[in-house]
Amino acid sequence: MTDKISLPTYTAKLRKPKNIDWYRTKISTENFKQLHQRSDARAFLQAGGFLAILIAMGAGAFLCQQRGLWWGMVMFIFAYGTVNAFMINAVHELGHGTVFKTKWLNFAFCHLFSFLGWINHETFQTSHLRHHRYTLHAPDDLEVVLPMRAMIMHVFKVGIINFQWMIDCFKLTTRIARGKFEGEWELTLYPPDEPEKRKVPVRWARIMIAGHALVVVVSLYFGLWLIPVLVTFGTFYGGWLQFLCNNTQHIGLQDNVSDFRLCCRTFTLNPLVRFLYWQMNYHTEHHMYAAVPCYQLPRLHELIRQDLPPVPHGLVEVWKEILTIQARQDQDPTYVHPILLPK
Repeated sequence: MTDKISLPTYTAKLRKPKNIDWYRTKISTENFKQLHQRSDARAFLQAGGFLAILIAMGAGAFLCQQRGLWWGMVMFIFAYGTVNAFMINAVHELGHGTVFKTKWLNFAFCHLFSFLGWINHETFQTSHLRHHRYTLHAPDDLEVVLPMRAMIMHVFKVGIINFQWMIDCFKLTTRIARGKFEGEWELTLYPPDEPEKRKVPVRWARIMIAGHALVVVVSLYFGLWLIPVLVTFGTFYGGWLQFLCNNTQHIGLQDNVSDFRLCCRTFTLNPLVRFLYWQMNYHTEHHMYAAVPCYQLPRLHELIRQDLPPVPHGLVEVWKEILTIQARQDQDPTYVHPILLPK
């Protein structure tokens, strides 16, 4: 967001946000405690397994390169990008501080994945905290604003090689590294009269720029051009699967409501994609109980599924629903998708 702040915008920023009495499906005290338990072992399976898959794709690319199997190398590079695209979901979960029981492990993996994904976890976490508190209630939540539009054709536009995101990401990181915050949402989160808040995201932006510059220079010096293709530029290609998963969360649903079942979408996925997506297909459950670790969300889903709307099964079914909603909204901009809630 690059719009300069205006007096009305700044006045809106200063107003006291509304208190929202969110509906949450009740669960027993025993289940509540069990669901909130964090496990370093399960966290290593998730975070370490995710990193291992990423390393395996990169190793496959290097092996194919050494053997002159160029098509194989391209396929492994693209597979690496497909996994790397889910880095934002990894940072999202680690940013909640709920994955590892040991805090420094949570901290370390969050910073590692943030670096690999060109993600300023500081600005993201500040924004995302408000997104959870005021989900789809503008202007208190401007991380996600309805109506949204997403078409299958966008998968081919941004899911193969996303040049525009690469340019925008470099511009954004460079601007934050210079200490320049712009637009309504950034200035809401980091007000001009609170400069101390800006120091940490500015420092992290500078670390990312310096770190990736070092990766590129050293790698090219030793003739290892494949390293920056994977490490520095890996987040800008292969995002098709993450696009199809991540854009399901709120699109076509209702804003300004106090029930997560009306503004968040849960759907099922096969175990592999669900793992890469860090279980965020259980998005209603995640918003209801944001402190529940991602590896506990399938259990939470089973406990409250009787209180949820009908759950689409798989990406094909969920996107049929989304595209149908968008087609209705094209014909009637006032159309609101009816959600069938259990009685």
